[in-house]
Order: sequence, then C-alpha cells, then structure tokens
Amino acid sequence: MNGVMEAVRVLLVEDDPWVLQVNRGLVETVEGFKVVGEARSLAQGQALALSLKPDLLLVDVYLPDGTGLGLIRTLRSQGLPFEAVMITAANDVHTVQQALYDGVLDFLIKPFQRPRLERALARYLQRRQATQAPTFTQRRLDRLLGVTSAETLPKGIDEETLEQIRQLLEKAPAPLSAEEVGEQVGVSRVTAWRYLEYLCQSGLAELQVGYGGVGRPIKRYRVR
Repeated sequence: MNGVMEAVRVLLVEDDPWVLQVNRGLVETVEGFKVVGEARSLAQGQALALSLKPDLLLVDVYLPDGTGLGLIRTLRSQGLPFEAVMITAANDVHTVQQALYDGVLDFLIKPFQRPRLERALARYLQRRQATQAPTFTQRRLDRLLGVTSAETLPKGIDEETLEQIRQLLEKAPAPLSAEEVGEQVGVSRVTAWRYLEYLCQSGLAELQVGYGGVGRPIKRYRVR
C-alpha cells in the first residue's frame, strides 16, 4: 500500500433539485470526495449505481417511485459493494431502525448543519482506512464499528508498523531478532526492538534468549 488513496466516488439520490445542488456543493468542498452522479428517483439511482459503482451513496428516504431504503436493499441484493448515508426529513423510529437494520453508515435528519455531514464523511474515511490491511487489530476493528477505544498506543509506536511487525513474526518459520525484523520492515534495529518489546509487554509476542559462539546473548522474538 502506497498510502495514497483515490477520491471517494459519491452518488447523490435526491428528488429535490435544490437540495441536490446544495448536497453536491457540500460534498465537493470536502477533500477526498467526488460526486460522480446525481439521481432523482429510485430507478435512476439504481441504474447509475450499477453503471458507476460508487463507493458511497447519499440517499433520501422519500423518492417518487419508492424509498431510498428500498434502493439500498435492491443494490445490496445485486452484490454491489458500497456504504450509504441517509439524508432525509424522515425521523420516525421505524424508518431510522430500518435504516440501521439495512446497514447504513449514518443518518442525517434535514435540516442539518454542514459540520454534521463532514463528520459523516469522516466516518466513511475511517471505515475505508480500517479495511486496507488484510487482517484486523482490535483498534482497527473498533474504528470500523465506530467504537471509541480507551486504549492508546505509547508515543513513538505507530499502529500500522506495529501490525506489520506482528504479522511478520506470525508468518516467520523461526523467531526473529530485532535486526532481522528491522531489515524486513525497513526500520532501524533500535526501532524494531522498541516495537518488539511493546508486543511482548502486550502479551502478543515472547522473547527467546540464546547464546552465540562467544557466549553473547541473542534476543529473538516470536508470536505468543
């Protein structure tokens, strides 16, 4: 992963042309997001979603030919991968519950303030970033689920590097030294040692001490 993420492709589904224009303006002022299509009905939204394959849908509940919730269910049944945010005047308990059952990322009740939409888009980015690695740590999974973790990493410990080193130990056929880990991850021996010691303190790795030909101790690490 090179750290550069493509712009989030957004499809707007809203039957009010004025609201559609406002939502487009709000989304496109947020860095990293691009509106790729606009639909004013369920049928048009379905057709555009299948052709454009957007990452994110901003959907109204009330549409001339159905509901936004119906659109989401139809698209999911067709295997289309996407996240959805409802932007609607609907505020009854049944609609909100149904939206949550259908797996929407967020639900904004009109009228809403611009910062609230920005927070919804930020939540999408958190989810997107959390799924970049092939496996989850609890912290990354918490971000995906929107759970605030009470655990904080010590200063100088980066979560992505920590997970990279943990996976390296997990796949290694034999315990590794800090020098070997540093060479394979691309960090200094001292930096690798700091991460390895933290993994040991966290109970995720264990230290094995051996001795070389001149009696010098050699520290090697493996997953617990």
